[in-house]
Amino acid sequence: MKKVVFLLCSLFSILLINAQSIDVYPTHWWAGMKTNKIQLMLRKAEGLTTATTQVTSGSSDIKIGKIYKPENNHYLFVDIEIAPTAKAGYKNIYIKNSSSSYTLKYQLKERRKGRGTAFAQGVTSSDFIYLLMPDRFSNGDYNNDKIPGMRDQSLNRDSIFLRHGGDMQGVINHLDYLQDLGVTTLWMTPVLENDMPNRTEHGYAFTNEYKIDPRLGGEEAYKKLSDSLHQHGMKLIQDAVYNHVGIENIFYRDMPFKDWVHQWPKYTQTSYKDQTLFDPYAATIDKKVTSDGWFTHQMPDINQSNPYVANFLIQHAIWCVEEFGIDGWRIDTYIYNDLEFMNRCNKALTDEYPKMTMFGETWVHGVPNQSYFCQNNYNIPFKSNLQGTTDFQCLFYGIQPAVNENFGWTEGVNKLYTTAAQDFVYKNPMNEVIFLDNHDLPRFYSVVGEDINKYKMALAWLFTFRGIPELYYGDEILMTGFTNPDGNVRLDFKGGWKEDTVNKFSSSGRTQKEDSIFNYVKKLANFRRTSSALKTGKMMQYLPEDGLYVYFRYDAKQTIMCIMNTSDKEKNIDLKNKYAERAGSFTKAIDVLTEKNLGDNFTITPKAMLILQLED
Repeated sequence: MKKVVFLLCSLFSILLINAQSIDVYPTHWWAGMKTNKIQLMLRKAEGLTTATTQVTSGSSDIKIGKIYKPENNHYLFVDIEIAPTAKAGYKNIYIKNSSSSYTLKYQLKERRKGRGTAFAQGVTSSDFIYLLMPDRFSNGDYNNDKIPGMRDQSLNRDSIFLRHGGDMQGVINHLDYLQDLGVTTLWMTPVLENDMPNRTEHGYAFTNEYKIDPRLGGEEAYKKLSDSLHQHGMKLIQDAVYNHVGIENIFYRDMPFKDWVHQWPKYTQTSYKDQTLFDPYAATIDKKVTSDGWFTHQMPDINQSNPYVANFLIQHAIWCVEEFGIDGWRIDTYIYNDLEFMNRCNKALTDEYPKMTMFGETWVHGVPNQSYFCQNNYNIPFKSNLQGTTDFQCLFYGIQPAVNENFGWTEGVNKLYTTAAQDFVYKNPMNEVIFLDNHDLPRFYSVVGEDINKYKMALAWLFTFRGIPELYYGDEILMTGFTNPDGNVRLDFKGGWKEDTVNKFSSSGRTQKEDSIFNYVKKLANFRRTSSALKTGKMMQYLPEDGLYVYFRYDAKQTIMCIMNTSDKEKNIDLKNKYAERAGSFTKAIDVLTEKNLGDNFTITPKAMLILQLED
């Protein structure tokens, strides 16, 4: 009897060890999801499949469909269907090949609830997004600064290229700061594992999609941050990268299929030319190079036309939203993805989460170029379902020349007017994310030559124009820097480390000029939070004259008049004259910053912007 018990225990131990040695993706799923048909990817580094491999289910909650044996026998793909009546818990899946048997205990979780408040709420024009790099914002946990076994063991705040130790606990520690500033939504650069040998501070080279980088705090810190944001009445955007991975990614180093990434006879980099994707005269090879060329030598280009890759990426997107309570999705390097695949992925997210919103990075030049990649009014063969983009046009051909160039027939603030006039191409221009800079661009305060008046004009525009405003961390305290190299625009937020001698999170640690801009942003952002006209109202703009640009944001409840004087001369404003169509019935113009009534006839100083609430 003892011998039988010993043999049974040994057999159970072998099965358990075998099951534990199989990696499964998605790592778990949920009972009660609309998406109840998924494809499991199983991996065992020592080999998993043979000609006789079979898969069966030990639970009526899971039905096994087709199984697929790729050319790499380390992998097995299994279609499963989760019953609508399935209950949460571990479900046995049995795998048998010619030499081994495995019992995989696959977990179905209960849907996310009772943690924070609602998630997948979507990010709209009613929000104010704050973008930060967690490695450079604040270090809340010094125990995770270096993780044994990871390739990048750097930790040196004196270098702009090495890790600095910031993490998600540091962000949690400063949520009150963000809420005080008026932020409603947090967007961080990617938090998935980035186990590359160097330049890992930015996070855009994933090495394991189903693991949160432990140097940022790992899965538990991400869940804690999401819950904390929701408890503060705030939202969370995840930075998604579908186009490429890091060269150390496990599925590149050990590819299930040879075409898991785009293969070329020799290294071929994308041309970064978006025009080839919509050019009616484009050569096929030019299109292919744009979309299938690698982003860099260190970032292999993912082949989304491979159906197994597509399933893997779509399921991962849904998995992240449910697992971590995501509200919105920013999609990196959108234009280089397979655009038909992106439509599928976007639809899968909104099918599961109807309020979920996505916006894509479209670093292109020209409104037609940009609008091609999101929902638009064109009658063309390809129709994108992406709700919005990062509005580089309003930056490069709008606010930058408006505050920096002299006025002319097509120069200066006329460029901002002209860019806005082209909004007719968008299905909903209010979904466009407007910004002054980001982690890849020069700091706007440096772009305007540290001219505080120009900077304040741009900030006033950011919080009053159509679309969703986004501010890059530190812009509210006048951080500076140009992108030669890019590390200069990714400096630490002083006060985020316990050894810092000054604390910019506190007014006492800011200079008078820094504090004035912080309070300027705070006043604008918090006014916007209560302004129906700025959040969801219509827009009317007037032709600029001699550097003076006027636009209105309005609805049935409120009218806001925005006056930008980019000239070197004082200008007179008469509500009853040129602007009578929108302002003629009003007798009061309340400056939202000073709360003073300017009446219906007043002047505006040079290089200034007024935001006025019009009243009877």
